[in-house]
Amino acid sequence: MEPQYNHQKYEAHIYKKWEESKAFEPRGKGKPFTIIMPPPNANDPLHIGHAREMATQDILIRYHRMKGQPTLWLPGADHAGIETQFVFEKKLAKEDKSRFDFDRATLYQMIWDYVQGNTKVMKTQIRQLGASCDWTRFTFTLDPKIIGIVYKTFKKLYDEGLIYRGERIVNFCPRCGTAYSQLEVDSVERDDNLYYLDYGTVTIATTRPETIFADVAVAVNPKDAKYFKLAGKTAKIPLINREIPVITDILVDTTFGTGALKITPAHDATDFEIGQSHKLPSISVIDEKGRMTATPEKYIGMKAEAARAEVVKDLESAGKIKKVEKIHHLVGICYKDKGLIEPMVSKQWYIKVEPLVKPALEAILQREIKFSAKKFEKIAIHWLRNLKDWNISRQIVWGIRIPAWRCEKCLEWTVTEESEPENCASCGNATLTQDSDTFDTWFSSSQWPFATLQSAGGADFQKFYPTSVMDPAYDILPFWVIRMMMLGLYVTKNVPFETVLLHGLVRDKHGVKISKSKGNVIDPIEMVNKYGSDSLRIASIWGSLVENDSSLSEENINAQRKFCNKVWNAARFVSEFNGEAAKNEEFGLRVKKIINETAKHLNKYKLNQAAELLYSEFWHWYCDVAIEQAKKGELGSKDLKWGLETFLKLLHPFMPFLTEQIWSETGGKGLLINSDWPKA
Repeated sequence: MEPQYNHQKYEAHIYKKWEESKAFEPRGKGKPFTIIMPPPNANDPLHIGHAREMATQDILIRYHRMKGQPTLWLPGADHAGIETQFVFEKKLAKEDKSRFDFDRATLYQMIWDYVQGNTKVMKTQIRQLGASCDWTRFTFTLDPKIIGIVYKTFKKLYDEGLIYRGERIVNFCPRCGTAYSQLEVDSVERDDNLYYLDYGTVTIATTRPETIFADVAVAVNPKDAKYFKLAGKTAKIPLINREIPVITDILVDTTFGTGALKITPAHDATDFEIGQSHKLPSISVIDEKGRMTATPEKYIGMKAEAARAEVVKDLESAGKIKKVEKIHHLVGICYKDKGLIEPMVSKQWYIKVEPLVKPALEAILQREIKFSAKKFEKIAIHWLRNLKDWNISRQIVWGIRIPAWRCEKCLEWTVTEESEPENCASCGNATLTQDSDTFDTWFSSSQWPFATLQSAGGADFQKFYPTSVMDPAYDILPFWVIRMMMLGLYVTKNVPFETVLLHGLVRDKHGVKISKSKGNVIDPIEMVNKYGSDSLRIASIWGSLVENDSSLSEENINAQRKFCNKVWNAARFVSEFNGEAAKNEEFGLRVKKIINETAKHLNKYKLNQAAELLYSEFWHWYCDVAIEQAKKGELGSKDLKWGLETFLKLLHPFMPFLTEQIWSETGGKGLLINSDWPKA
């Protein structure tokens, strides 16, 4: 063995040996252990969060593989819908181009080519991180077989009355040009002006005076005594002097402003609900580009923010602003570009979630799906109990186009599982137009556990479904995890996974969230090249439970490189040691205790505790005590070499490259990745 471990010399060669030996493919009998990899977005290189996620999953996979279970870790890549299109549009902007410069087919192909290039990079990076996933089963969310399964699910939902096309208030981003579901809107606190406006018979308060032209009523709470005599009368919209009715509704918040609410169904979710219950009309004055429409001519074409300033100026001139206050409140912003969300009425495809939510809740409550951390189980239950009908259509090019065709004659929709229908299912007309919308990426990815296995063939689905563990970051619990439960149970009548192991985010050494804007980004591949994959793997799971955020720095990674060198140097000594001594029972009992405690931690998903135990026992007992005993003749080479062999096996899931190289250089049989977990 060389004096020092050189990771750059060994890692790529070792990974190639693993892959060529088919070590990543399932083998053995008994109950399988399966993880379907949460597919990284195919629009950017891997970030440090991926390194932690890959390490967490690979540790579990290698452990269960060594225990002799048929073990499958199925890798994939996510087309990532709006996220990818958003990234690609930023790339176009740097070239002084826009998505509007290209027709649909051209733009789609451009994004496809971009994604394919990134996917190649991503696969290389996953290998660099040492992930022992089964590349023969690699799946992309836009693979034809996956699309076919997504279409089949949509058709089943549609045929069973769980899909409808409705005109409802949606969260719309004028910059991204698409609607979002309730989960994709972030809320931020900010200060705004609250304007008290004179509506003749009543004063209302609003932060959005530019929408007064879309008002169809003023509402007061029937329990509000000060407006008892006002109900049934009319109010007058300033600037345009249009009379509107004064109605009563229990949804009106008596503590906000004057307690009288202007009702604008086309631009506010609460107003929309009030408008529906009172059968009020809906008037839109802001279009999908965020510009004013259907207003007095001077405002038409203005951006909403600019129109607000102009309307306020005109209201002041007309003497219709009674007072202005500052209000601190929550506003909705796009989770991608962080700009303001524009609520507006739009026709979209929806899933009725109530019939899907009930089985998912039942699966959690009956412990068919277990959460490794109780706090996340409570969050999942909360989201399921408060989920609204799911808007699954997006007004973007990149993604799976919705398989629905509209008849030009009867205006009805025909939904298919495969290619374009020959004629309308309702009237037989042959002139059909496909909907231009694509599926919300979470709709297709919510089918990921069963779709990946079904696309590989019936045998895989029968053997590996339900999967064992689902391990994404906790921030996509409402976006993805609960929806996988809903659709998995709906389609297969079985849970998609048995355990949810949500992992925390990676933060810097000060506990600050890692981001480009803060300048504290840690590039995982740079760290691999500098310190080795094993050092990064252990550092990424060190010091915190899987479900908690972890702090990581280059110093942490370098510290684990020192541990790698410690293991290497100890192995060099033991491989050359030939000391004779009687079998030491105390030594044997200590090693067996370490085996038991490591397995105990791994079985409970306490990966950091397992790693920290092995670090401490190897460094401070095996090296500092046992090897010193051997030097004094108190411990023989047979015990010492058995101890090293055992530690190599125990450490292998955490630091696979180093342990595999030592194994081969110290006479281990075959590949360490294929060896059995040590018996206590």
